[in-house]
Amino acid sequence: MTSSSNVYKNNNKFDFDIDIDNLSKDKGLNKLLKSVIVEVKSYAEDQIKHIMQLTRIGLALSAEKNIKKLLEVIVDYARDLSRADAGTLYILDDDKEHLRFEIMQNDTMKTRMGGTSGVEISLPKVPLHSDGKPNYSNVSSYTALTGETVNIPDVYKAKEFDFTGPREYDAATGYRSKSMLVIPMKNHENNIIGVLQLLNSKIPETGEVVAFSKDYVDLVASLASQAAVALTNTQLIQDLKNLFYAFIKSIATAIDEKSPYTGGHINRVVDLTMMIAEEINKTDHGPFKDVIFNEDEIEELRLAAWMHDVGKITTPENVIDKSTRLQAIFDRENLIETRFQMIFKSIENEYLQRKIEFLQNGISDESKMKIMGQELADKIRDLGEELKFIKACNNPGEFMSDEKIDRIKKIAKKNYVSPDGEHPYLTEDEVENLCIQKGSLTDKERNIIENHAGITLKILNELPFPAKLANVPEFASSHHEKLDGSGYPRGLSEKELSLQSRIMAIADVFEALTAKDRPYKEPMKLSQAVGIMEFMKQDKHIDADIYDLFLESRLFYKYAKKQIAPEQIDELEIGNFSI
Repeated sequence: MTSSSNVYKNNNKFDFDIDIDNLSKDKGLNKLLKSVIVEVKSYAEDQIKHIMQLTRIGLALSAEKNIKKLLEVIVDYARDLSRADAGTLYILDDDKEHLRFEIMQNDTMKTRMGGTSGVEISLPKVPLHSDGKPNYSNVSSYTALTGETVNIPDVYKAKEFDFTGPREYDAATGYRSKSMLVIPMKNHENNIIGVLQLLNSKIPETGEVVAFSKDYVDLVASLASQAAVALTNTQLIQDLKNLFYAFIKSIATAIDEKSPYTGGHINRVVDLTMMIAEEINKTDHGPFKDVIFNEDEIEELRLAAWMHDVGKITTPENVIDKSTRLQAIFDRENLIETRFQMIFKSIENEYLQRKIEFLQNGISDESKMKIMGQELADKIRDLGEELKFIKACNNPGEFMSDEKIDRIKKIAKKNYVSPDGEHPYLTEDEVENLCIQKGSLTDKERNIIENHAGITLKILNELPFPAKLANVPEFASSHHEKLDGSGYPRGLSEKELSLQSRIMAIADVFEALTAKDRPYKEPMKLSQAVGIMEFMKQDKHIDADIYDLFLESRLFYKYAKKQIAPEQIDELEIGNFSI
């Protein structure tokens, strides 16, 4: 007997090319052999198909990073492999004492709940213990506790478990629960993290519900193992991401807490930055009609917003908190007031000393005494007015004109005498601070404040951000840059500034202008803040296109309604826009 055979792969299937006619001269035996070969061929092709299907599923599961979507596709794939009409996925709750429903699907009832469906599952969690004892009456909790697979041909005939729930569901909906397969999901450490429950395996050609075959059990068990590892990895990645964000938020909170006047600043900048980015994604016209930030870019921008002020951890509190021009560790206005009280006493003592000398010398001329008294009154009056003027100049909201600066310098040139010698009315440092034209910061202090952006860049460049977050240092550190190149820390030009950096700049400026918790200024009206930003737009300090979108979409008003005091929101009219 001669025979020839060949096995080859064609279109992902293995075919057998066998010369059956030469296998035997016995026709009966030949027919039997042919039947066996066909059966073996069919079985082999099915097994290869299943292996390749599991391979594709494994790749798909490992690639999916969205946990809700991953949970959903696990049930989809399990049902597809086993031809199940319905499926439920339970995940072990954080307390390790309950199974919570994550996914519920039923083709006959056209039901999809949990996952990405948008339909919440309101069913109560399944307890693993009842009255201190293992809950073996529920099939899902039994599998979670024992790690055993349960394959039930007909739940109505099963006596081992309590199927009151499925029967009540059937009675209410007209559905018929029959075959059930319950498989544990174990991670790489062999710990159970969930339970996969499939219902009603069907014959595709007839729709008849049959028991889950052993082949299906093995396939779904293999899938459950792959799915558990994929889910664990995805959860680990998500947990690490959550930990990272929690750490970043704690740093942001610590920075805000450094100053009682800027608490919540970072949160508000994050909020406004995201509002602008989402509005850009929604717009279908104008300069941003083709701009879409994908999920990774949105995450990158959000993270940059959270970290934009991380450099302030190096900024001294007394500079951040400087609420008056004379403030250092404490407000030196009180020190000057005490000094002026001493000068007043010194002038008064000088007058009394002269009066005593006159009387001792027998001089009692009333006119001279009257002149001396008037001189004393004039000096005291002038001293009081000078102190009042100094106190007014200490207010950072007071603009220091050239005339006011000259008056401060004239006061500083006056001297008084104390037991330890002669001293000026005002020290050089006090004069420098009182002569600040706007705000409360000297040039040196402003440089210290501005240095936080450079420190932010330096700190973030030390962190090993993954490729999808590689631009966080640039975006976070560029929120004080201006399109005309006059910003800091690097003086970037318009061509060098990313769209994300420009978004953050507008968010940071608008938050600062409208903030109601700044010590150096009164809460600004909405119209005033918008007016200032109009000038900044004209001076090319901020991006005109983003700012126009900010106005036209009413984002500024939506933000104001949430974040600023009602009395700050006033009537506004700019160009064709008004509220």
